[in-house]
Amino acid sequence: MRLLKMIAILLFPVLLAAQHPVTFFTRAEAAEVKRSLAKYPLLTQSYNDIKKEVDAWIGKDIDVPFPKDPAGGYTHDKHKYNYTLMFNSGILYNLTGNIKYARLVKEMLLKYAVLNPALKNHPQATSSSPGRIFWQALNDANWLVYAGMAYDLVYDSLTTAERKAIEEGAFRPEVDFITKDLQTWFDLIHNHGVWACAGVGIVGIATGNQEYVDMALYGTKKDKKSGFIALMDELFSPDGYYTEGPYYTRYAILPFCLFATALDHARPSLKIFEYRNRILQKALVAGLQQTNLDGTFFALNDALKEKDYTSNELVTAVSTAWAMYGKDNGLLAVAKKQGRVVLNRGGVSIAAATAGTKVIPVFYPYSTVEYTVGSKGDEGGVSLLRNGKGKDLTTLIYKYTSHGLSHGHYDKLNYNLYDKGNEILTDYGAVRFIGIEQKYGGRYLPETKAYAAQTIAHNTIVVDEKSHFGGKESVAEQFHSTKLFSNVSNPAVQVVAAKEEHAYEGVKLQRTVYLIQLPEGRKLLADIFNSNAAEEHQYDLPFHYNGQFISTSLKYDPYTAKLEPLGKKNGYQFLWKEAEATIADSIVQLTFLNDRTYYTISSLVQGQAQVFFTRSGANDPNFNLRHEPAMIIRKKGMNQSFVSVTEIHGNFDPILEFSAGSYPSVKQIKILQQDERYSIVEMQVNDKKLIIAQLNNDFDTKKVHSASGLSWTGPFAVFYDGKKMN
Repeated sequence: MRLLKMIAILLFPVLLAAQHPVTFFTRAEAAEVKRSLAKYPLLTQSYNDIKKEVDAWIGKDIDVPFPKDPAGGYTHDKHKYNYTLMFNSGILYNLTGNIKYARLVKEMLLKYAVLNPALKNHPQATSSSPGRIFWQALNDANWLVYAGMAYDLVYDSLTTAERKAIEEGAFRPEVDFITKDLQTWFDLIHNHGVWACAGVGIVGIATGNQEYVDMALYGTKKDKKSGFIALMDELFSPDGYYTEGPYYTRYAILPFCLFATALDHARPSLKIFEYRNRILQKALVAGLQQTNLDGTFFALNDALKEKDYTSNELVTAVSTAWAMYGKDNGLLAVAKKQGRVVLNRGGVSIAAATAGTKVIPVFYPYSTVEYTVGSKGDEGGVSLLRNGKGKDLTTLIYKYTSHGLSHGHYDKLNYNLYDKGNEILTDYGAVRFIGIEQKYGGRYLPETKAYAAQTIAHNTIVVDEKSHFGGKESVAEQFHSTKLFSNVSNPAVQVVAAKEEHAYEGVKLQRTVYLIQLPEGRKLLADIFNSNAAEEHQYDLPFHYNGQFISTSLKYDPYTAKLEPLGKKNGYQFLWKEAEATIADSIVQLTFLNDRTYYTISSLVQGQAQVFFTRSGANDPNFNLRHEPAMIIRKKGMNQSFVSVTEIHGNFDPILEFSAGSYPSVKQIKILQQDERYSIVEMQVNDKKLIIAQLNNDFDTKKVHSASGLSWTGPFAVFYDGKKMN
């Protein structure tokens, strides 16, 4: 028995002797914040904002209602507000010493100690992981995170009887519910699992319950196959890419940071912030690199486009990273836009830096970066190709990742384009009105899976009007795309090639994208997309764009009197067919205006093709979808090549009523050679020729090649006006 206890101690090191507070910050850290409150304007303002909000509730009877509403309803929003109010009041107690703030927390927690034991599954629960206080267990885990920190912050002000009442009444029913009744959910490798482990772990540290902490760290079975450590291992690639996508990096980084901070105080021997070569630091940087100039997260997988890095999650993460990993001018740019800091050591340091730095960068220091996917970095990846500085930044996102768990979309080899801070070639993201009760209680709407996740909602090939992997998550999770080669060393010519051979049985897809800046400054996105099959198929290539239709090279039939859906299923049923055309042996061109810049998509058609102009919103009686345009090129055959160029050109001044460069410079596209070995294309750009030569099956960087009268070394070459660019 003694030996077993010794083994247990080695596996699960005990908590340090309790000295409260220990979760959010320590006494020494609180004292540092208190000393600095009047020194730095950003810290002062952040403190005053919290104090004003909490002071409005002092002396009032705060409602802790019986749960009945979904997200956006009164009881949901009230409980959400309550846990942040308790947390902030606990911080103020430590910074002011005024017992009124501790009393507010105590009175609220004692009310929850009466409420929580009486709760059953929430009446609005719709999933396999129902909540008790909220409609889903995820929100209950949020409550545990903040209520646990609040309890720790006022622990020393409570009597023994009050502590027992809160621990047994407010916390134990919730912890038992999510670790026993929802054991499988608690042990998930998923953002829900991060919040669940953080909630139970923080409560465990706050209450001195080692069992809770061990379950949070190593899973309910303590076999290390789940729990916080496994989540840090499995959800991130070695370079910090979060498998569910950047939008969920934003959501998961908060519980990762908060529980890691509590562990750093209570179990410093874990050295949690150094784990996996500082994986939490890498995750934050990767998340920030996957944002637009305005801080909004790129819409990969399920995502709401309104979310940006000024959200509470990133405010906490930035302050945590600054405290644990040191000064970072990139984070300073983000902190300036956030306009507030967390009241901890990191917040003090950031506030001091903003007060002492004369010139703070306007934008986060974005750069070209390529991330691997999967815990070992061997499940595909995502490349962010960038050209330009400041407001003139252009970003091409090429996604060849694994699926992305339950929030993944069926869009292998998809790309999106951002320019000058605007989304140009778009991804729908997710269909959800978060926090709005009238829209399905703020949950994901059915159109997320029925349309937004389907392949036709993305800028990649759809075969036979079926989504990749048949639109089945269980199948999609078994596979990932594969990067073939990339070269991003030359800002003027950046290239990435990847393949996907499992999305459709018997069909191989291979796409190479180029972000090119010509010597005269014009930027182009060149795209060679090859499909190979032994049987004939229908291939649809959509271009979802954000802007006002200006002109097209096509003679099309518009449907102005009556609209019909483009198809019947797999997302097609949500697209209105607004116009269509038939074209043969030519190029399709579409010019649109976004903000004050023109963009033209030029795509080669060999043989015959159909072109559809569509807009989302069909079969949508509840008006859940945004009405967004797309151009879809449809070809039929066994092997098909789509060669396309998107060019950025001209400018429009609505004030001066002046327009320049509104016509595209791409006049012609030709395939010089297309076979198993080579793809060589020629594009006439005004009076000059742009030639791209690439290998399709040999990516040796030192091998010399000759084809179509050209010679080059490596898997690709770009020639412009007779000169090699790369």
